[in-house]
Amino acid sequence: MRYPVNEIFETLQGEGVYTGVPAVFLRLQGCPVGCSWCDTRHTWQCLEQDRVPMQQIIGISGDKAQWCELSVEELVAHLTDGRFHARHLVITGGEPCLYDLAPLTEAMEQQGWQCQIETSGCFEVKTSDSCWVTVSPKEGMKGGYELCASALKRANEIKYPVATEQHIANLKALLAALPPEHSPVVALQPISQKPRATALCIEQCIKNNWRLSAQMHKYLAID
Repeated sequence: MRYPVNEIFETLQGEGVYTGVPAVFLRLQGCPVGCSWCDTRHTWQCLEQDRVPMQQIIGISGDKAQWCELSVEELVAHLTDGRFHARHLVITGGEPCLYDLAPLTEAMEQQGWQCQIETSGCFEVKTSDSCWVTVSPKEGMKGGYELCASALKRANEIKYPVATEQHIANLKALLAALPPEHSPVVALQPISQKPRATALCIEQCIKNNWRLSAQMHKYLAID
């Protein structure tokens, strides 16, 4: 299995359940979902003209469309060669679930790492049994994809982007459709940190006993 890698860098997880945890982010290239507020639009297309050598990817963070193709073995070697302190791997994108992530997550867990996937929920999640899956449901986006039922059932955490009351209603409908035995952590994330959206999220978190995901890294201006 080989993956188109956009960047690999170490920072703090700024969102969801693992907020504040040191993490290595592995960002994969390619996403057809088309979210209007996406802050990583440079990862949408995987063009041959943007392919670069591996040295321009490892340990480098930046909003560029460049990518290199790495195997599971190459990724494990670079992630575990001592350059990183964190032992929490966040696989994001783009849309990481365009790819089979089971070989990579299983290999990293064998090295003693914890893995997390951040996905739109529009594609089947292929990963290890122990991987923490964060689904940030993207409905009605430009790409026209519907949510994947199996992805929602696999979610350990549903991190829902919110700007209006309608988003809250959509979330409640989504949660009501889940199997009764499945109760993922629910976190509300204000879209673009707008004050009205943030106030709405706080209000609804208190009412429903949900969590707030305030994108700490953006408030602190860290990568």
